[in-house]
Amino acid sequence: MTPTDPTAPAPGAGTDPSTAPEAVARAFEELYGSAPEGVWAAPGRVNLIGEYTDFNEGSVMPLALPHTVVAAVSRRTDGVLRLHSANAPDPAAALVELRTAELAPRSGGGWAAYPAGVLWALARAGHRAVLDGADVHLASTVPTGAGLSSSAALEVATALALDELYALGLDRPGLARLAQQAENAYVGVPCGVMDQMASACCVPGHALHLDCRDLSTRQVPFDLGAHGLRLLVVDTRVQHALGDGAYAERRAGCEQGARELGVSHLRDVPYDTLPDALARLGDERVRRYVRHVVSDEQRVAQVTALLGAGTPEALRAIGGVLTAGHHSLRYDLRVSCPELDLVVGVANAAGAHGARMTGGGFGGSALVLVEESAAPVVGDAVRAAFDRAGHRAPRIFDATPSAGARRLG
Repeated sequence: MTPTDPTAPAPGAGTDPSTAPEAVARAFEELYGSAPEGVWAAPGRVNLIGEYTDFNEGSVMPLALPHTVVAAVSRRTDGVLRLHSANAPDPAAALVELRTAELAPRSGGGWAAYPAGVLWALARAGHRAVLDGADVHLASTVPTGAGLSSSAALEVATALALDELYALGLDRPGLARLAQQAENAYVGVPCGVMDQMASACCVPGHALHLDCRDLSTRQVPFDLGAHGLRLLVVDTRVQHALGDGAYAERRAGCEQGARELGVSHLRDVPYDTLPDALARLGDERVRRYVRHVVSDEQRVAQVTALLGAGTPEALRAIGGVLTAGHHSLRYDLRVSCPELDLVVGVANAAGAHGARMTGGGFGGSALVLVEESAAPVVGDAVRAAFDRAGHRAPRIFDATPSAGARRLG
């Protein structure tokens, strides 16, 4: 059988006409009766390496995807926030109207809590001009529940629009922090800042090396194609939800480990002292979490060095680091699932250099580093394995380092 290339652009990867700036602006005008003051976009992301290290003030290395949330926005003067989503699962709930003075954590509910939380966080930070309100129309091509940060893209697109319309003067790290606060304090998901920083700060052709302690960034050239390589995203279509307590439990376990080791955050535990540190922890669960975080911090350093070397051999060696990271996420942090494990095992057996789950886990997506010539074979092997197991067919597409948040019109 001749292998097929399973990596045609995923629906919405920058090609969906319904999310073109003019189409989103036209939909806004049909909905609200006047043209928007502007159109903004913010991307989803994949994280190359460094999982659950962000809230431990460690380092991560995400890259932006071409999939975006596009927001058409205008200011109001009556204290009303009107939110409309072209992607709302229930069309009857696609339009939400709120009073800005009455916003309170999780009061918006559902998808609308994310943009509403951004306005709430901005106002709480002293930017009270936003309480005048806004009309917002949103259209997204970022798959939801796939571990690709659809929520962060929604938050950052809204935050950038409000920042520019109300002349708030936020820099990108400050904007990302406020978007994170919206998700933490308003929506109730205790995420770190990586997703928002990636959506706000990534640039095309690069991965973003982010130190989550001081939000310092370095753009790392990421051109696998020049060396005959591809990085594939495999969306298992297993929906994940981080607000159900599993993510929060692991964060609490990491914080407990830091307290018992006498450090403010686990990033302060040197990798070469890890065996001694683990011996000081009595709780087996906390030991596993600490081992994952400290070793994944080391894996970020390894991948950074390999990308810096830039040789074909070094870039291919990243694959082994990815697979080691998946092993840690699966057995130490225990945030994988059978579908993700199937992707990693089958892809590696079919000739990939390495693979791992990406994002918060419990479903979502995996990354696969593969020779360009082998991508069709690996993709076919994964699809066939999913079919044999009775799973939904996965979506497979290239992780192309793309632009961060920006104004489109």
